[in-house]
Amino acid sequence: MVPFRQYLLKIHSRCNLACDYCYMYEAADQSWRDRPRRMAIGTVRRTARRIAEHTERHGLDEVGVILHGGEPLLVGADHLESVLAELTACAPRVRFSLQTNGLRLLTEPALWEVLHRHRVGVGVSLDGAPADHDRHRRFRSGAGSWERTAEAVRLLGSAEHRELFAGLLCVVDLAADPVATYEALLEFAPPRVDLLLPHGTWETQPPGLRRTAPSAPPGPAGDDGPTPYARWLIAAFDRWYGAPHRETGVRLFEELAVLLLGGRAASEAVGLAPVDLVVVETDGAIEQADSLKAAYDGAPGTGLDVWRHDFATAAAHPAFRARQRGLAGLGPVCAACPLATVCGGGLYAHRYGDGHFGRPSVYCADLARLIHHIAGRLREDVAGLGRAPVSGAVSGAVAGATGRGGR
Repeated sequence: MVPFRQYLLKIHSRCNLACDYCYMYEAADQSWRDRPRRMAIGTVRRTARRIAEHTERHGLDEVGVILHGGEPLLVGADHLESVLAELTACAPRVRFSLQTNGLRLLTEPALWEVLHRHRVGVGVSLDGAPADHDRHRRFRSGAGSWERTAEAVRLLGSAEHRELFAGLLCVVDLAADPVATYEALLEFAPPRVDLLLPHGTWETQPPGLRRTAPSAPPGPAGDDGPTPYARWLIAAFDRWYGAPHRETGVRLFEELAVLLLGGRAASEAVGLAPVDLVVVETDGAIEQADSLKAAYDGAPGTGLDVWRHDFATAAAHPAFRARQRGLAGLGPVCAACPLATVCGGGLYAHRYGDGHFGRPSVYCADLARLIHHIAGRLREDVAGLGRAPVSGAVSGAVAGATGRGGR
């Protein structure tokens, strides 16, 4: 059993934006409708004790708590302080982070004091240039939110608050120019950028894709039909990788590079690392990753809650165990693919089709082409090192991924 090291707490289940791609409200799972708007302090306290006992049982030096929603800052400064104080009192070895749209940072200044006191890393969702962001991330009135979000990000990146700035999260939009999107994000000098593929499954495919599930691993790059998401990500990668100096981190690109070079990446999206994240909803329900809301109604559910069950019980649940089996947990097409240790089958939710998660990712062809491209760039640079020592793991991983050698 792999212990949990990351706890995503849904402290507020509503939002002050109406983004058209939101998996929370627009996807198949609609369980938010029957849950409390915010997590009560009693539920927080119970969760904190469960985290503390799990941390102690497994001798973990530190765990991460991610405050999430909906929009987590809608709880307000006073409730946020109570949430963080309870978690700190019960489980002192906690590192806090929070994902937000940033808007409440402009209207409730008291939030800043709370965030600083508890050293909460703050990530903000921002989808690149103004028109691209406003195409999807709007207020309920229909007005775009870029201007206010950008104002919040600038404040977060100021000298006063920069120590809290964790990064920017951007959902890939095929209608947006990838280089312009990256450079628009770069203007805010983020320490890290997350480029996320829109959530979709074989049942409800992402924008721009109309595919049938493959019956065999993908062939050489470009042989599996149109790959619009690979094309978008490759353009962004080349701009990022080709910069004369490191401008920011891009999580997806860095993790794929690490995996290609024989390392390990702690990611849900790529690689075969066992899942170590668990979600606690506003009512105390223990669930799997939120992305599963894209699959079907009830997909993230486990039937467990913090009132009756500890996290050891959750970690032993078949739903979590299925995602801790590495290569053995993949379907037959992925298990036979030479890229499996790098892509890991893709995000678990994106594999759903015909009532199960045994298919490759709906982005399979795109991931394959992206991996081949990154491997090619790495191979060129490794070859360019000349007489510098290169380990067999590095050359083997890169050669295998580019189809020029074995693992």
